Amino acid sequence: MNEVLEKIGKIGIVPVVKIDRAEDAIPLAGALCAGGLPCAEVTFRTDAAAEAIRLMTANFPDMCVGAGTVLNAQQVDAAAEAGAKFIVSPGLNPRTVRYCLEKNIPVIPGTSSPSDVEQAIELGLDTVKFFPAEQSGGLAKIKAMAAPYGNMKFMPTGGVNAKNLTSYLDFNRIIACGGSWMVPGDLINEGAWDKIRQLTEEAVRTMLGFELAHVGINAGNEAEAMKAAQRFSFLFGFGTREGNSSVFSGTAVEVMKSPFKGTHGHIAIRTNYIERAVNYMATVLGVEFEEPKREENGMYKAIYLKEEIGGFAVHLVQK
Repeated sequence: MNEVLEKIGKIGIVPVVKIDRAEDAIPLAGALCAGGLPCAEVTFRTDAAAEAIRLMTANFPDMCVGAGTVLNAQQVDAAAEAGAKFIVSPGLNPRTVRYCLEKNIPVIPGTSSPSDVEQAIELGLDTVKFFPAEQSGGLAKIKAMAAPYGNMKFMPTGGVNAKNLTSYLDFNRIIACGGSWMVPGDLINEGAWDKIRQLTEEAVRTMLGFELAHVGINAGNEAEAMKAAQRFSFLFGFGTREGNSSVFSGTAVEVMKSPFKGTHGHIAIRTNYIERAVNYMATVLGVEFEEPKREENGMYKAIYLKEEIGGFAVHLVQK
């Protein structure tokens, strides 16, 4: 997959933006980046689109800014000259797709049927937009379409919102979702940047779904670990489960048989999408992580932060 599309996949949500005034581009980009989504698809439905892309890319060079609603070669040229890193179109126009490929700019054309997907495959694409997503059959339609085309990825847009976001992203053939619920046009026109930042933060938190998995306590030896775990189980009615290196009391308390990471122990935080969580925390929050280890299936088992918090090591786990 193209490097830009991989970056979009790690971000997970592509804000679809309609900008009427180019001067709104910089504060809008700032609100999106501060809220945790350093990405935008600026639609070519207004005369301000190209200038808005230019201002965003110039002032936020690490932001992944693309052009949406691109219908022809002229708009591709305008978007590319402005600095757009990718092109999105509502439908699949083979001429426009070929032109993007000739210019070596990633393109995500709109599809809504198997015939569209086969055209995309014929053109050499491995990622398409599914549009309008909810009106075209939603997740069930994507799953049905994906089955015969094992290498095709999808970016649903249209009707995606905070309520159905994770339902889409849970399907591993979806690289990201496009949506505008965190950047409604009225708030952009009002200059309500703090509100847009807040909605963006909420979208990211909904996507990542952080929650406490368990607390790990460092015991001095195996006997101490068993005694502590059994005491928790007795007091609170938890079950006790012994493993090779620790004893669990229920699912929330893990007592290590010998001191492990962290001065006092460790805290595990589960998340819906561990790689997106790492990307968000590293690129937006500036968090540093230890070198992660992958399991045989390629997924991360646990990723530790380099820092301790309150004497506890902290790690992420996949839900």
